[in-house]
Amino acid sequence: MKGGKSKAETRSSKLSVNKKPTKGGRGKGAKDPDKPKRPASAFFVFMEEFREQFKKDHPKNKSVAAVGKAAGNKWKSMSEAEKAPYVAKAEKRKQEYEKNMKAYNTKQADATKEEEESDKSVSEVNDEDDGDEGSEEEEDDE
Repeated sequence: MKGGKSKAETRSSKLSVNKKPTKGGRGKGAKDPDKPKRPASAFFVFMEEFREQFKKDHPKNKSVAAVGKAAGNKWKSMSEAEKAPYVAKAEKRKQEYEKNMKAYNTKQADATKEEEESDKSVSEVNDEDDGDEGSEEEEDDE
């Protein structure tokens, strides 16, 4: 095999993953584990109860898709009066979430202010260092 690639080289190149940069050249930021989770919609509140009932009625059926499809059909056939308790529970969860988010945002704002104060002192020190380096470069160029 003159000049050809060995099998090991071709395999490794096929297995490698080419990571493409995301839009704007930036990746997603890390998720904050302290941030409150968004509340479930009325349908998902309904699904919590429906899953339990469906498992009791169909113990051999392990398909997630079947449960979802059956729940969707049942939800569509329900009247507004039947959906009302689930809508009320979802609304209650939403209000609790909004209260938690306000507290979270206040906490984040306080943390940001503290970071800005500490960053100011660091940048002032760096500015003084940058001024000395610039004059040395000018002397070297001459």
